[in-house]
Amino acid sequence: MDSKCTTQAERSNRLLDVALCWHMHQPSYRTVDGEYRQPWVYLHAIKDYADMAWHLENVEMARATVSFAPVLLDQLDDYAAQFASGIFRDGLLRALQRGGVDGESERRQLCYALCRANYERMVRRFPAYERLFHEAETAAWGGTPLSDKDLADTLVWYHLVWFGEATRRNDERIKSLIEKAGGFSEGDRQTVLAVAGELVAGVTARYRALAASGRVELSASPYSHPILPLLIDFASAREARPEMRLPASPRYPGGRERAGAQLLSARAAHAARFGAEPRGCWPSEGAISHESMTALAAAGFSWAASGQAVLANSVRASAGDAGARSVHAPYVVHTDAGPIACLFRDDDLSDRIGFIYAPLSADDALRDLCYALGAIADGASQTGASVVTIILDGENAWEHYPCNAFDFMQDLYTRLGSHERLRLTTVSAHLKRAQAPQTLERVVAGSWVYGTLETWIGDEDKNRGWDLLCAAKLAFDESMRGATLSEAQRARAEHALRQCESSDWFWWFGGYNPPAPVRDFERLFRAHLRDLYAALGVPPPAALDLPVSIGTGADVYDGAMRRATKAPHA
Repeated sequence: MDSKCTTQAERSNRLLDVALCWHMHQPSYRTVDGEYRQPWVYLHAIKDYADMAWHLENVEMARATVSFAPVLLDQLDDYAAQFASGIFRDGLLRALQRGGVDGESERRQLCYALCRANYERMVRRFPAYERLFHEAETAAWGGTPLSDKDLADTLVWYHLVWFGEATRRNDERIKSLIEKAGGFSEGDRQTVLAVAGELVAGVTARYRALAASGRVELSASPYSHPILPLLIDFASAREARPEMRLPASPRYPGGRERAGAQLLSARAAHAARFGAEPRGCWPSEGAISHESMTALAAAGFSWAASGQAVLANSVRASAGDAGARSVHAPYVVHTDAGPIACLFRDDDLSDRIGFIYAPLSADDALRDLCYALGAIADGASQTGASVVTIILDGENAWEHYPCNAFDFMQDLYTRLGSHERLRLTTVSAHLKRAQAPQTLERVVAGSWVYGTLETWIGDEDKNRGWDLLCAAKLAFDESMRGATLSEAQRARAEHALRQCESSDWFWWFGGYNPPAPVRDFERLFRAHLRDLYAALGVPPPAALDLPVSIGTGADVYDGAMRRATKAPHA
């Protein structure tokens, strides 16, 4: 119990900081013709980016660190322009605008697209949509086609279930359409488009305002979300997995320079939208190496973050370290470009939010989380714990919760923000208060997934993808050395190369992933490579006519999310 002589500052110093870090990212679904091959940018914008902003806006004690990949921000800007003009380059939005599509094959494909929603949480909740969902599913597989009226209604319902819970509860236009339930008119479809357009266009401004209010710290990720250690050196994958098979190409050509370019362009893109350069960086997938930390420091970042297993591997490899160090404290890495702070994700607590709490009530989930955090606070004087860093995808987990995690998020911010022993904080705010961080002598390359880089390299299909990218980069370098390309062609080629470097393609390559997303992402990867060759005026290799990977697995959450540690049988 505090004595009467205990000062407020002393009590404040005994609080355990909790840094909630949400990462927003989608790869480039837009090909050179301007068409979007997948709708996930705008769907996640109207559901997750909007809902996450609403919770932060409406809970006064809320604090969080939010990172946006610039490749996502580019697409949000482009979608905002499409909504403003009413000229859509996304097939799903065109269909919503028209109320359908022509052609039997096109209608089947549209019906398939209209069934891509979480059945338990997004479909069964609305009986009117559930009926249409099953009819669309039947039609997608060659059964009885939907009538024009039912197809138009399914288009509206699909977007109604993809809106965030805050929109469904607070926007009278959407509430009215849900109550109407069917027989939607052209005017109703225009209403859906109008609301979606407002939400998409408002994402950047809302988070900029949250940063100005002090509730949010906005951090960045490398521009197109590449795995920095692999851009710099394929052999870094062997630091955590010495037996790792590497691509036939010895390295990614000019990878060190490409890593630097990704980081500097990310800082510029972030500052242009949010009015200030980011202090911190969530490296794509928390993937770091000593060399990538050097690149981050050289680019001007003051902090980065990674996974708990990376810390464990690095501690074991650091000469003179006696025993494990706490994951609940910041560290400093000294590089040739200067020092940079690094925090490490509490994998257990992060994965509880990502995978465990969804079926529980918000009250049960928060009781468990608060108990776990309290236990860490209890032992802080012995362990040196000063901050618990909880980092996860800010997009894909919430559809597995009731009501897009509305109650959970409200309780998360309210209960942690008012807890007598905890203090919600941003990363930079914690570092400003923190005592001198411990030095991490060596960084063993890895990511938040298993503490390794195996999610993006080593598998035969992943290595094939890298070899295709390396060949394209060699063609890029040769063309750039010449004098035949105009400035506009050079800029187009640079843009295309950046999209090809995204981590997402390599995440999905591998037979253990589900077939549908593997098909979608590997086709898009090859399309981006063709766009690059076209920008260079170089014929693409015949290898781009063949699939890079064919998925046969059935991973948890359809492969879009992974736990930090492997299941015991893996």
